[in-house]
Amino acid sequence: MLAATLLPMPVLAAGKANDPAAQTRAFYAWFIGHDTDAGYPLASPDIYRYVAKETVDRLREDYRRGGPPGGVDYFLKVQDYDTRDWLAHIVTQPAIMLGTVAVVPVMLGSTDKVGVLVFLQRSGGSWKIIKVDDTRGYP
Repeated sequence: MLAATLLPMPVLAAGKANDPAAQTRAFYAWFIGHDTDAGYPLASPDIYRYVAKETVDRLREDYRRGGPPGGVDYFLKVQDYDTRDWLAHIVTQPAIMLGTVAVVPVMLGSTDKVGVLVFLQRSGGSWKIIKVDDTRGYP
């Protein structure tokens, strides 16, 4: 534990970028923390630290054409949520590797829980989100 506290921050940040589950958890902490009425994280250039450029570009185009696909947030799969609860309850499971794609199961929240599957691929030395799907059955 002491060794981890002595590591410089860039080394710790690099470790997160090399582990798909840690990168996914870091993304959701950042995304939920920046999802406010004053702004939406998809518009921030910081999103490129976590999400593949092609995915961001397609999502931005979808939003320009009338809002989020299906009327819910693409990354969260809901319209409304309790920010404080979700920030305190981001649970990631170890990644499942399918060839070059890592799939990370995520559970958000403690009361109205939402499960998502986050798909990531390596890009520029770190894992980037390429797709997010919910765990609900087909409507």
